Amino acid sequence: MSFTSTEVRSTAPRRTGRRGRQGASAALLIAAALTGCAGSAEAGSDAIQASGSTTVAPVASDAAEALKAKGLNITVATQGGSAGGISQLGTGQIDIALSSKPLSDKDRKAYPGTEFVTTQIGADAVGVIITKEVADGGVKGLSKAQVAGLFEGKITNWKEVGGPDLQVFVYDKEPGRGTREVLDKFIYGKGEPPAPPKSANYAVVGGNLETRNKLKSTRGSVAPLSTGFIDGHPELVAVPLEGVAPTLANVASGTYPMTRPLYMITNGRPKGTVKQYIDHILSPEGQKLLPKHGYLTREQMGL
Repeated sequence: MSFTSTEVRSTAPRRTGRRGRQGASAALLIAAALTGCAGSAEAGSDAIQASGSTTVAPVASDAAEALKAKGLNITVATQGGSAGGISQLGTGQIDIALSSKPLSDKDRKAYPGTEFVTTQIGADAVGVIITKEVADGGVKGLSKAQVAGLFEGKITNWKEVGGPDLQVFVYDKEPGRGTREVLDKFIYGKGEPPAPPKSANYAVVGGNLETRNKLKSTRGSVAPLSTGFIDGHPELVAVPLEGVAPTLANVASGTYPMTRPLYMITNGRPKGTVKQYIDHILSPEGQKLLPKHGYLTREQMGL
């Protein structure tokens, strides 16, 4: 699955809990000039403000660039990931939330005055990404129990899962990131994950580009990451889970266990220039942007 990144790295503090604790990400400028956090979507403004998931942002940015010629002024930012985008939409700061996780009942209850309307633009596979050194050393696949053991800090050396004698270093995702929610669902289903391990070999990262850079620079590292982000980076490997690799066919069929939808979310049904923007992404021309970044189109997902 291919990917070409246009993302700018965010920074986030180390978190102390996997749920219910707020990680802050710096606002990232993806397309067009953005002054501060995707600002207030004032009535009568000709600018469209979109913010949220670092996974959806590259597609949103490309579409924004394509629509410049038609006179649309669109800014795309990533602040706080999917949860940040949903929060900004709920408080009326932006026009479109970019999300790589489904809306939850908790999201809707938090903003009762917002009529959340989701539009799925495609789909993505989240991988458990390891280094080529670890894969070449014998780790050819991981079970659900082994993935849980790694992220809970119970498996501390790759030799425990058939790999080399090398310490495990976990890069976890901060709260609110769609990537982390997909991993939690795979490991724990509807159950709550435990608190993160208290280990020097455990750290928290924010966006996808930051995660990839950390993986590449740390021996024995592992992290959840959109599989599209490792194309062209042979030193990183998306390991099969429960014997199923994240191939295009396995993701499209739903066989691969960590597949997620990609959304653009609005307050009410899209209209005006916001509708024009979303319709462009849903059009045949706009859908060509999905494979460019390693994602599946709506047609590939049978939508």
